[in-house]
Amino acid sequence: MNEVALDLERLRQEIGEVPDPEVPVLTIADLGVLRSVEEVAGRVVVTITPTYSGCPAMSHIAERIAAVLDMHAVEGEVRTVFSPAWTTDWMSDDGRRKLTEYGIAPPHRAPAGDVLVAIRPPVHCPRCGSADTRLVSEFGSTACKAHYSCRSCSEPFDYFKEL
Repeated sequence: MNEVALDLERLRQEIGEVPDPEVPVLTIADLGVLRSVEEVAGRVVVTITPTYSGCPAMSHIAERIAAVLDMHAVEGEVRTVFSPAWTTDWMSDDGRRKLTEYGIAPPHRAPAGDVLVAIRPPVHCPRCGSADTRLVSEFGSTACKAHYSCRSCSEPFDYFKEL
């Protein structure tokens, strides 16, 4: 580790700005993939959680994080943890806004409290805001998205599925 006292909060902010390679308008902080940045036994340990266990973007994200550590001449490692499992509820409000502006409908939030049966609310079109949409396919451009179509403006769009 360099001789200058390391500002972990600043480092966390810079690491948090690493973009998601599948949805580049989102950062790993927006997604909630970045769990922690801490000093452990003189090394910086960055902990990340994948959006799902087979996410192909995680190796790229780990490489980008390592590049940030290298840029600061910081000795460290990237740890991937699977528990607790990532949920779309970890996504920031700013990330949800960015998705909408990018043309992807953000995931619904999980209902609060104990729920026996949840009725899925309608998916709103990110272009015109209409709730008059229809599911085209449970699988969109990536495994974490579904493909929808808007009946109001006739535009196709992805919906970031809630987990």
